[in-house]
Amino acid sequence: MTIMPAGKEPEPGAFARAVSHEVRHLLTDRRVSGAQMAGMIGRSQSYVSKRLRAESSFTATDVETICRVLEKDLLELLTAAVRRARTGRV
Repeated sequence: MTIMPAGKEPEPGAFARAVSHEVRHLLTDRRVSGAQMAGMIGRSQSYVSKRLRAESSFTATDVETICRVLEKDLLELLTAAVRRARTGRV
């Protein structure tokens, strides 16, 4: 078990990095910028940017909201992220 100092989040793991990759891919497909998405999901641009760069992890609620506003099937996005994480292509 990893013990983290208070206030510090752990490094994103393979799955979190794969989710970030899939969200970036979705934004590219939909021609939506990170700044536009930030406004759509009620988060700051810096919050979204850190997660798109996989410096931090999106929350489950973030991913649900992103899928809803960009009309993407949640299970499809998560399945693609699992496949990517399993193959090590993150």
